Amino acid sequence: MSSYGFLKKVPLFADLPEADMERLCELTEEVRLSAGEELFAEGSFGDKAYVIQDGALEIVKTSGGREVLLSVRDEPGDVVGEMALLQQLPRTATVRARVDTTLLAIHQEQFDQLLDSSPSAARAMLNTVLSRWRDTEAMLRQSEKMAQLGTLSAGVAHELNNPAAAVQRGAEQLQAAVSRLGQANVSLGVLALTGEQKAALDELGRDAEARAGGPPELDALARSDRESEIEEWLEAHSVPDAWELTGSLADLGYDTDKLDDLGVTFASDQLPAVIGWLSATYSAQSLLTEIGHGAGRISDVVKALKSYSYLDQAPVQAVNVHDGVDDTLIILGSKLRDGISVHRDYARDLPTIQAYGSELNQVWTNILDNAADALEGNGEITIRTAKEGDGVVVEIEDNGPGIPSEIQSRVFDPFFTTKPPGKGTGLGLDITYNIVVFKHRGEITIDSEPGRTCFKVWLPLNFEER
Repeated sequence: MSSYGFLKKVPLFADLPEADMERLCELTEEVRLSAGEELFAEGSFGDKAYVIQDGALEIVKTSGGREVLLSVRDEPGDVVGEMALLQQLPRTATVRARVDTTLLAIHQEQFDQLLDSSPSAARAMLNTVLSRWRDTEAMLRQSEKMAQLGTLSAGVAHELNNPAAAVQRGAEQLQAAVSRLGQANVSLGVLALTGEQKAALDELGRDAEARAGGPPELDALARSDRESEIEEWLEAHSVPDAWELTGSLADLGYDTDKLDDLGVTFASDQLPAVIGWLSATYSAQSLLTEIGHGAGRISDVVKALKSYSYLDQAPVQAVNVHDGVDDTLIILGSKLRDGISVHRDYARDLPTIQAYGSELNQVWTNILDNAADALEGNGEITIRTAKEGDGVVVEIEDNGPGIPSEIQSRVFDPFFTTKPPGKGTGLGLDITYNIVVFKHRGEITIDSEPGRTCFKVWLPLNFEER
């Protein structure tokens, strides 16, 4: 079949005047693809639309690090690639042949003339675009949610892994430390200690327990020098295994002067047992503290995750915005930690608001996640809150490269993204906008320039009353 006869049967071209149809046929190009061959890639420049003559095409988009199959086009007369021409933007998806396929290529100029000269073609194209928009958006929204769930799960797993490993390591080391402490207690028991010495020993034990809960006071170089001095002192006083004791004694804040004080309180034959017990007590207490910190961190992450998701709670409730932002920071901790500092400037008198808590946390997640991506692991994020009118304001600002002024008005549009292909679907801020504006009847704006981007979210105290 000639291209003229074929295009006449396609609704998009059916009502074109004879002269326009003949002109279009002269300018179209036939394109043949083998099975698996790519027609165009996501993110590439689009200057042609294509009409399927025979065969089948699959349209895929990278989302969350994986390919999502959006649709398969196999009907003769189906048009692909028109979105890039209409929006004058890079391709939003990759198209490749599922089987051997023949297409007709229409250049941008002819495509524009077609829509300008034929109302029926414009209507057909509008219906096609709207249908595809709805189908693509629904599929990608689900994919975006699954990708975000995967990202959050990975972040939570990372946050739990470090303290869990610390607890496991501490528990293994504690067994040896307890055994060593037991032997040290036996050694102390055979000493003929006076009442004054026993009181001094109790004081030493309390001091070791207190210091086990805090960080060492010395930097690495000063600590090394201190350990060398302590080891020399211990060896001079015939304390066995001196090298094993120097680290804990340095952490306890001991130097040669304090060791001399011990030598005054205890006899020379008592010193080895006393110092061994002191070191063993500190080591055991330090490991208990480490295990406690690890378990506490696990508890904090689990608590934050439960609070973040508003598990077993009503959809709409009184929400503390600060708690939601803090929970989100914990969940995203692994992404925000390295090279990114977060500053909180919270209003002390910020009231609670009626809101969909879990969805509001999705707003903070999307904005903070975008800020972290913009900073690429190095920079600052500042979060400010305030009461404004009959609502509250949350500002999330980063000192990244900024968003060009010419595209700032489009950042909330569906499928629009400044990230490279495969890094984003362009739905994160669209979802954020819908949650803030339509679901909570609030407002969200962006103010950006080189070196600064600030998202401002205003939420009413009670959206159900607006």
